[in-house]
Amino acid sequence: MDQGARIEAALEAALRRAEGPGAPPKLAAALRHGVFPGGGRVRPRLLLAVSAACGEPNPTLADAGAAALELLHCASLVHDDMPCFDDAATRRGLPSVHAVHGEALALLAGDALIVAAFEAIARAAPADPAAAAAVTLVVARAVGMPHGITAGQGWESETAVDVEAYHRAKTGALFVAATTAGAVAAGADPGPWRAVGARLGAAYQVADDLADALGAEGDIGKPCGQDGAHARPNAVAALGVSGAVSRLEALIGEAVAAIPPCPGAGELRELVKLQARRLAPKSLVASVA
Repeated sequence: MDQGARIEAALEAALRRAEGPGAPPKLAAALRHGVFPGGGRVRPRLLLAVSAACGEPNPTLADAGAAALELLHCASLVHDDMPCFDDAATRRGLPSVHAVHGEALALLAGDALIVAAFEAIARAAPADPAAAAAVTLVVARAVGMPHGITAGQGWESETAVDVEAYHRAKTGALFVAATTAGAVAAGADPGPWRAVGARLGAAYQVADDLADALGAEGDIGKPCGQDGAHARPNAVAALGVSGAVSRLEALIGEAVAAIPPCPGAGELRELVKLQARRLAPKSLVASVA
């Protein structure tokens, strides 16, 4: 089974558990809306690629970790789109969860997806409890306080914003979790993989800033101009378009260079480049290839 199929199967299993007998049907539908159809599944693909590069002795735990990261990412998108934050009507080219199911169910759906993420890892724990505990810690740090995606969202409510901390938490944390959890799930040292995730996360933040400033909703599947509308710090405002493109190119190069020697290094390099091209506005694809 290829990586994409493994990810979708693990996500489907998690959603089916949430939709079990006796579940509130409207909330169950809101959960499914938040997860399917998915985007690029970038973070879980990265986790599985790192795990494979490290030998992947425990594919069940790797699959669970990949599903957990994607469920948490989806939960963050559901909450981020709500009226109290971006008030975004679309996501992935479709109506956002709250636009279809209402704010109350969207809030609960995001909460339930967070819980489902940790349940997925717990169910994979019997084969290697120590590794599962380590993956849980990596994932929890990536989503909680003080440096996870919750903190990243929290920075948007501050009057004085530490931009580097904001971007590391909002975007970088899940990428660092993807690379380090992939190594941990395979029983490898996560240390060398942290830099890969950090640089890739920073690159994705710059690409997202460029897409928000220059992209079209039909291309990126969500409203554009959100950074300007909400006066958020972003790479385009700080560096200009050409400066942001240069920064994106540099970060992609650094992420590729940081990949440690391993059997899957070549595949990982191509994955990084492919996903960077996917996120950048179409007018800039050639420059980040």
